[in-house]
Amino acid sequence: MPSSEALEGIFEKFLSGSRIFSNREVLRHDYIPKDLPHRQYEITRLGKMLAPALTLSKISNIFIYGKTGTGKTAVVKHVLDSLGRKANELGTKLRLSYVNCRLSGTNYRVLAEICRSMGVQVPFTGLAVGELFNRFRDGIEKTGCCLLIVLDEIDTLGKRNAENSLLYELTRINESLHGGWVGLVGVSNDLHFKDFLDPRILSCLGEEEVIFKPYLADELCNILQTRSRIAFNQGCLKESAVRLCAALAAGEHGDARRALDLLRIAGELAERSDCEEVTEEHVRTAQRKVEHDQITEILTSLPLHSKLVLLSVFLFGSHSSKDGVTGDIYNVYQELCREVKVDPLTQRRVSGLISELDIMGILNARVVNFGRYGRTKKVRLGAGERSVIEALSEDGLVKPLFRYVPRFVRRTTGLAR
Repeated sequence: MPSSEALEGIFEKFLSGSRIFSNREVLRHDYIPKDLPHRQYEITRLGKMLAPALTLSKISNIFIYGKTGTGKTAVVKHVLDSLGRKANELGTKLRLSYVNCRLSGTNYRVLAEICRSMGVQVPFTGLAVGELFNRFRDGIEKTGCCLLIVLDEIDTLGKRNAENSLLYELTRINESLHGGWVGLVGVSNDLHFKDFLDPRILSCLGEEEVIFKPYLADELCNILQTRSRIAFNQGCLKESAVRLCAALAAGEHGDARRALDLLRIAGELAERSDCEEVTEEHVRTAQRKVEHDQITEILTSLPLHSKLVLLSVFLFGSHSSKDGVTGDIYNVYQELCREVKVDPLTQRRVSGLISELDIMGILNARVVNFGRYGRTKKVRLGAGERSVIEALSEDGLVKPLFRYVPRFVRRTTGLAR
């Protein structure tokens, strides 16, 4: 059969209706349900913190944190939506602004989104950040509005020193305002995010905190059962498949996103195979696919120096029969920096990057004690070699380095030139 006819058949079959799904969109991350199971305490607490804003009373800045998939964004958007509706009913001058800092990416874009949310039109680019901030402040003064800003994934700003300035200005802006005020809600997946902040920012940003704990297995199972009743056609999903999704996600970090991903992908695999129901085997296949995609996404998004450190471990392991210690890895890393013509970081900072990659499971670093000679880390790959090669090869600067044989390794192992 010609490929065009085969594709036509595939498309027509899909358009005729899915045997498995009735509404797969409810299994996606951006779907916000009307009810959020097992998060009533956090909803109530956040609602009480923000309620004074309805009378234009200044609220304390709030910092929300917890691991990925614990419902932070869903809860914040749910509360913000209710708060906005109530503010409109009352006709108050309360304005709300939600910005995802990872998607916006820079000081300028974050601030531009905030300006637009309160009716201050600014160009997409072209102004100095200082000028943009002045327009933002003038907009609040002229309108006399009170602005509540939610900065989701705020850690993407706070970890870059150049971006700390925006957080500093926002936490201090009320000191220079004569009409209206600005309240901040920061949301972060990184439990150590505050370690990166300037103490002057931290003292203002973290006035009140809300911590989201990971979901338990039975809670995840309940969430999946609720969503699956809407997502799947009746009789197309085995209960054992739902429980396995919940158990796998709870066994890692209690991540509801991962549980939903597993269930959705398992359903899609069953659909593509023309199966009549989603089984545990589909879930296990989905798990392998999700793990591969997740590692690839993490590796491709690493900063350049983290990629060079990872590649240093890879190259050392490829040309040596032993695990490299921190000093060995740093020597190879310095060579790679010279090859791509970038200034190397200090050994202490590289040791910190190794620790970060170890936490993410990309490297395995264990501390070994050499007695009076001190302690160091033995480092080897945690991620699969194939995943590392595929992901880092997408970076045009890093890809040619896979053919490089470090001089340090040749000296220490006696390899021929």
